[in-house]
Amino acid sequence: MARKSKKPINMSALLQTTTGTLAHIQTKTNSLTILADIVRQICPDLPVDAWHIANYHQDTLIIEVKSPVWGQRLQFERNNICNALKTNTEGNFHQIEIKVNPQGFRQQRHEVTEKIRAELEQSAPVTTEQTNTVVNEKTAKQFLAIAKNAPKGLKEKLEKLARVAGKR
Repeated sequence: MARKSKKPINMSALLQTTTGTLAHIQTKTNSLTILADIVRQICPDLPVDAWHIANYHQDTLIIEVKSPVWGQRLQFERNNICNALKTNTEGNFHQIEIKVNPQGFRQQRHEVTEKIRAELEQSAPVTTEQTNTVVNEKTAKQFLAIAKNAPKGLKEKLEKLARVAGKR
């Protein structure tokens, strides 16, 4: 039985082949990067995290934004973006489609929230038991103060709440 050759394959030669999934992915990624640069040049005031090039189909470029406000901003520049796309891509793109997709950006917000929560926990460790007893005692006193002038049924309920708050 003959052994298979284990010569390493040159990665640049593999990427240069015009057939196959890897070559297709590389060309599409390069195209999307170029298209994003064109949009970024026309609208430099848009935050990087507010939009991204989602895809392209035939002659239409699809841009996803995280809120309708940024979508409206791109709508104002629609003609300028289309003209720049026509000139820079040799007429391959004639239209842009702007889609609002807040779900696509939700993970980023979650990561920021978790980061802030971790920073707060590290900076000020809170002793919940001490703060809860102080707050509960104050709350119990406030319930009793309100119960003094309350009608009979409400007074009983407020006193009951004060007892529960005072026990904790």
